[in-house]
Amino acid sequence: MRSSTTKGLVVLLAAGLSACTSVFLQPDRVLYARPENVGAVWKEADFKAADGTRLFGMWFPARTTPAKGVVVQFHGNGANVSAHFLTVYWLALEGWDVLAFDYRGYGGSEGKKSLDGAVLDGRAALAYARARAPGLPLVVLGQSLGGAVALAALDKDGGKDLRALVLDSTFASYRSVAREKLAGFWLTSPLRWPLSLLISDRYEPLRLIARRKRVPLLMMHAKEDPVVPYGEGRRLFAAAPGPKKWWTVPGKEHAAALGPEGAVFRPRLAKWLDEALLK
Repeated sequence: MRSSTTKGLVVLLAAGLSACTSVFLQPDRVLYARPENVGAVWKEADFKAADGTRLFGMWFPARTTPAKGVVVQFHGNGANVSAHFLTVYWLALEGWDVLAFDYRGYGGSEGKKSLDGAVLDGRAALAYARARAPGLPLVVLGQSLGGAVALAALDKDGGKDLRALVLDSTFASYRSVAREKLAGFWLTSPLRWPLSLLISDRYEPLRLIARRKRVPLLMMHAKEDPVVPYGEGRRLFAAAPGPKKWWTVPGKEHAAALGPEGAVFRPRLAKWLDEALLK
């Protein structure tokens, strides 16, 4: 989630747009990087959501045969997949097929942004991954808002073939994050509790994680995350049934584990995923 979220919340909430969770979605269509520029082997993933919206994704085939499984990335709220694939494509070198995709309104995907639509898109991505890598173990990796979308998509999807779930810097509640952002602006801080009620929590991660499929769960979060407070992640982790594991990430950056702190956490994640397949 980006700092622009604060400004967007202030404007939309002040305008009284009831139940508007789409403010959490901040897409663009900028081309940030191409996979071949970082030496990645990839193919386009072209598929449709249940309502016919055409979606764009990047498929990174495992560099070993057979593949261990398939990892589906649910990226965060800003930019698009041409920026976010950089945090997951390397898993192909570790023997995993990887699908990174854009929600509607992002990057190469059609349609207009909406949270309901993003959840629908997530279900389509899961179905696509299963069809392209039939019978392989499935891993879902959600980053920031993507973790919340992933929980909602899996809840509706049923989680067939799911063997592990990874949530990086994900919040516990849309409303509680809205309150935190509103508290940081003098005009809305006194009204943060009533104003936050204008944000829908129909896909509240805190509720969805409590009934998640019982596969190994890994959560990671920076202690001084400036976007999603560390306490949000800890609340979500506490509500999750086991088996589960928590990693505290150093530094003051958001969703840094597979980015700036990747030298430490990428090898750890690769090892954890291998161990998850044995459980």
